[in-house]
Amino acid sequence: MGKIAFIFPGQGAQHMDMAKDFYDFCGESRKVFEEASQAAGFSIEEICFRDEGRLNQTQYTQPALFAASCAILKAVEEAGIRPDMTAGLSLGEYCALMAADVLDFSDAVKVVCSRGKYMEEEVPQNRGSMAAVLSRKELPLEEICGQVKGTVVVANYNCPGQRVISGEREAVEEAAERMLEAGASRVVPLNVSGPFHSPMLKGAGEKLYNRLEQVPIAEPSIPFVSNVTAQEEREPEQIRDLLGMQVCSPVHWQQSIEYMIENGADTFIEIGPGRTLSNLMKKIDRSVKVYNVETIADLETVRKELRA
Repeated sequence: MGKIAFIFPGQGAQHMDMAKDFYDFCGESRKVFEEASQAAGFSIEEICFRDEGRLNQTQYTQPALFAASCAILKAVEEAGIRPDMTAGLSLGEYCALMAADVLDFSDAVKVVCSRGKYMEEEVPQNRGSMAAVLSRKELPLEEICGQVKGTVVVANYNCPGQRVISGEREAVEEAAERMLEAGASRVVPLNVSGPFHSPMLKGAGEKLYNRLEQVPIAEPSIPFVSNVTAQEEREPEQIRDLLGMQVCSPVHWQQSIEYMIENGADTFIEIGPGRTLSNLMKKIDRSVKVYNVETIADLETVRKELRA
């Protein structure tokens, strides 16, 4: 058997009652929620299980999703499943850093709370937007963005045929029209609160870096692959820099997965709500095994499969 990679979803994967059965039936997972609530200064359980309004506000979404994914991670670890490498999409990087023993959990919760707040407050509401670009052929998306007046960039390289653009609302709309004219199949506006992973979030990235300077960062215990560079990063100060840059830099997810496969990963386990990353994996490389763990039943299935 080759190497196992743990991968973690980002904002957008959240839903009501995420990780609820782990909270109800796994004592160690419940402790994760309790510790997260204490560090955040508000009830993560309340947001995840009873407050859909706040669950979809970025400043609350991010710590809630982080805590839920870490609660599931704890149960996976308790089941004796260990990764050989790890990565996470955008916010999911913080879960990957937990899997690699880079951050203290309470510190990570507080940083994620700050991250969500900075990202939500950086750009006035309705000034920025994001859209997914779906295409059966390769298009010069970066070139098209460069031809548009205003700020618009490719923000996510998710998988072949799926990219995300981000920036000023009018610029995103104009770029979308040009991309459809160039042969894109569809351009789908995303329900997000800001132009994430674009230069418009530079100020949020600077604030986040300053916040991260207050937090100890350890060298990863297993290979950690960064969204920004799409390669393994070991140096703590470099990881700190990249986490600050990440909120205003493109997410190279497809390239990160390809790097992990090139370095021996043949089994990927998505840990957290939804199947977003599992679905992307099918478009990146169908030759690898992909599992997702969202429920206790999923965990039992994965444990049996890995023993077989």
